[in-house]
Amino acid sequence: MTELAQQRALARHLLDERSAADAMAAYYAQEHAAARTRLFLHYAAGGRVDGVLVRAQTGADLFRPLVMVRAPSPNAAAQLLEAGMQPDRPCYLVMPSELGAVAFRELEITELQLLCQYVLNAHQFKPLINVLVQRAASAGGAPRYEIRAQDRVRALAGINWRSDYFAEVYVQVEQAARGRGWGRAVVAALARELLDAGVQPLYSVAQGNQSSFKLAEALGFVDNGNRELAGFAIRRTE
Repeated sequence: MTELAQQRALARHLLDERSAADAMAAYYAQEHAAARTRLFLHYAAGGRVDGVLVRAQTGADLFRPLVMVRAPSPNAAAQLLEAGMQPDRPCYLVMPSELGAVAFRELEITELQLLCQYVLNAHQFKPLINVLVQRAASAGGAPRYEIRAQDRVRALAGINWRSDYFAEVYVQVEQAARGRGWGRAVVAALARELLDAGVQPLYSVAQGNQSSFKLAEALGFVDNGNRELAGFAIRRTE
């Protein structure tokens, strides 16, 4: 068994892969490609693992890894950040909002956002059909839905990550193409495929982004109350 496999086994009890609140961290801790994943563990006094930091290289940013933290206390979170974040090396940090004070003390953070998690259940889904929507595929083969006009992609929806139970969707719409319902249309098509496959769509919306809130709610996504801080972070060396 490799070191990463051993760490994954030790940390498995910390994250519930069937919980929307844990889904992203569980995916990167347990399922993301081994060659692009590092785990750092925190141990309680009795030797049991009670905290984990995940550092994962993703296709979203080739130069800044994704870092996620689960810790039982601010002190444990600080120790994990020191162990898992290389000094002066930037990352994209996502962590529970209740650990925000630790992040502000230990790190320099820019473009900080409070992410609100929306969840879509099959019985809440409000389908939307638009004949302009076309199915495509990302470089890795994941489903992607697009609307093209004048030989350009004007709106698209795809997947950031996908586990056996959840998938986090994203949407991009050209500024000039907004206000036509194209964002809702491509997300609806992607959500339909995921639900048909037995996978529950998740959608993270930055607090204050009213257009994204409206898009999510128009399709039947529901705010589940989960909040996480996200931003570009560097560990202070002094």
